[in-house]
Amino acid sequence: MLNKKLLIKIVLVCILGNYNTVLSQQYDLILKGGSVINPKDGKRASIYDIAVLNDTIVAIDKKIADSKGKKVVDLKGYYVTPGLIDLHSHHFFGTKENHYLNEGFHAVAPDGFTFRSGVTTVVDAGSPGWKNFEIYKNTIIKHSKTRILSLLNIVGEGMRGGVWEQNLNDMDAKMTALTIQQNPELVGVKVAHYSGEEWTPIERAVEAGELANVPVMIDFGGHQPPLSLTKLLIEELRPGDIFTHMYANLSSVRMTILDPDTKKLYDYAVKGRERGIIFDVGHGGGSFAFAQAVPAMSLGFYPDTISTDLHTDSMNAGMKDLLNIMSKFLNLDMPFEAIIDATTWRPAQVIQRPELGKLEVGGVADIAVLSIQKGDFGFVDSAGMKMKGDEKIQCEMTIRAGEIVYDLNGLASELWNQTAQ
Repeated sequence: MLNKKLLIKIVLVCILGNYNTVLSQQYDLILKGGSVINPKDGKRASIYDIAVLNDTIVAIDKKIADSKGKKVVDLKGYYVTPGLIDLHSHHFFGTKENHYLNEGFHAVAPDGFTFRSGVTTVVDAGSPGWKNFEIYKNTIIKHSKTRILSLLNIVGEGMRGGVWEQNLNDMDAKMTALTIQQNPELVGVKVAHYSGEEWTPIERAVEAGELANVPVMIDFGGHQPPLSLTKLLIEELRPGDIFTHMYANLSSVRMTILDPDTKKLYDYAVKGRERGIIFDVGHGGGSFAFAQAVPAMSLGFYPDTISTDLHTDSMNAGMKDLLNIMSKFLNLDMPFEAIIDATTWRPAQVIQRPELGKLEVGGVADIAVLSIQKGDFGFVDSAGMKMKGDEKIQCEMTIRAGEIVYDLNGLASELWNQTAQ
């Protein structure tokens, strides 16, 4: 039988040992040995450890002692990037008839589609208007783990579809700007789906953008007859405004950026970029064609930002998710670091939210862990055409505000048969 004093000593040593271990654990989470890509500061697949406390990145260093972390995750062989930002998506879902992407059946609940793709921030591209943004904020934004920002539709009713989006009398620049100024979740103005020959929707959206000091995103097309892209990109839009669906091939309703016969870029596309217009992918269900993207990429006309236009129609067609689109560009020889820039730091700058899209001490711990799979893959555009590829980007883990919210292969989990039962 152990001596009583010896027993007490052993117990004290165990207690103090555990206490000292707890004291040494300064961080909630340490991500070890990943290849960090941080476009803001030019980190290009360099090996770093990242420490997280609560919702904040508190250390980035070549070596952080494992003993300092309550949980340590080995990420050797994986890429560690800022949480991805989807600049064009639709999440104002609901059950109302004749409401399209505004309390309607075609929008999607964000958390079910973001984290598994490494996305921590979405920008809803104009689903709400000033008349119903408060509903969106209270029913969707406040109840989602995903950070939801939004562009406000110039149409007061928002993106209801049909006749509601043709009502010029419901396009109020002052009310749109005032609503943006009163809600920090709103980061811009959206124009979409107007089919008339007037430039009024764009003019009022730009007016609202001027009043609220935010960019305007244009979904251009459907006009009969088609309106001029030269006028849009050279005269109407301002530097910093966003031309989405850049690789669309809908010649009957919208001019293209590239001549389908000569495979050369039209002057208005080149001059628009020189003016500072932001060219966004906005893949969607009908707005991405290899016939435009492949020759444009071969000419070096890369997207500024890569986004999904996520809704129920696009996600089950050629678009699928943000990683699938990024993989298309990877197989079109866009450098991986440039793809990460176009889905992190660049969109953060476009929406004037420089606290996002970066890995920085003191910044929010929104982090994506990615891998590049090798194999025989097929990628489909909006016309149903296929492109072959041998690389595909996969999300292994997503961290949102310091919490592991998605872990594909259990990188942060212990083996069930190697832990005390």
